[in-house]
Amino acid sequence: MDYASDKKCIAFNNMRVDAAVSAEVLRAISPLGIDAALQLIADREQASGERLRQSEMALQQARYEVTHARRQYDAVDPDNRLVASELERRWNERLAAVARLEEQLQSLQNEPPRALRDDERATLLALADDLPRLWNHPGASSEIRKRILRAVLKEIIVTVEASRLRLVLHWQGGDHTRLEVAKNRTGQNRWKTDVETVQLVRDLARILPDHSIAPLLNRLGIRSAKGQGWTQLRVRNFRGTHQIAVYRDGERAERHELILHEAASRLGVSRMTVVRLIRDGVLSARQVCVGAPYVIREDDLDRPAVRRALANGRAVSPDQRQETLSFQ
Repeated sequence: MDYASDKKCIAFNNMRVDAAVSAEVLRAISPLGIDAALQLIADREQASGERLRQSEMALQQARYEVTHARRQYDAVDPDNRLVASELERRWNERLAAVARLEEQLQSLQNEPPRALRDDERATLLALADDLPRLWNHPGASSEIRKRILRAVLKEIIVTVEASRLRLVLHWQGGDHTRLEVAKNRTGQNRWKTDVETVQLVRDLARILPDHSIAPLLNRLGIRSAKGQGWTQLRVRNFRGTHQIAVYRDGERAERHELILHEAASRLGVSRMTVVRLIRDGVLSARQVCVGAPYVIREDDLDRPAVRRALANGRAVSPDQRQETLSFQ
């Protein structure tokens, strides 16, 4: 699926693909996703400045070596042709190194990273709140969603396997994300998701009230058996039909479980810091599905690895390695 081209491409009927791509796009443009992107931009700006300083120092050293080589050449007895020839060769090598470093420095100076202005950062963060609302708005057409996808994705490469679809999302900025999606079984239509949906709602109902479950299911692209979107009333009726207990205030506390903002408050750090601890494998957490709240055991906050990471400032450096997210 190439969003930058009008060429025809293969198509397949799999609701999970829509749900997986939608969830990943919304995750990327969520406030946490935008915050991580802004942090990455800042890190790249800092790294670029460091490369520029290193290049300037290397050029300074190379010019010193040229001067030293020239002095050695000037000081040699011209009649000692063997030594003079060797010193001339070394001098020429130093001159060539200076030329290379000057070209490298010029290239870095010609393309400096542009720092984001405060108003641009504010616009991006506001966009993180506005786009999900637009995506999930009842009046949002498929064309609007396609325009959003084209704005953030260059293409999606799909590899079809026996039981799974492997997706590679190529973002407009050059990064990519790998996803895995289970294929529908033979004879299974796109609305045959009752068993999966029942289990998903059963798990979500232990951490979220109905009014929070409904928009999450909509963001995942999951529809009811009749192909309808979810509302608080439909979630409540669905639970009643499948004998799923309603979420009760305080039940997570009874199980000694915390969600993201609660864990951040306990540790005295930002939510993004907690997310980075989770992504780095320092802090254990579980998610019912992509987009659902992280659920963290209270005891895990006191683990030595977590305390060390916070004390060393390790959690403020995001992990830039690619992740493979599995959607069942």
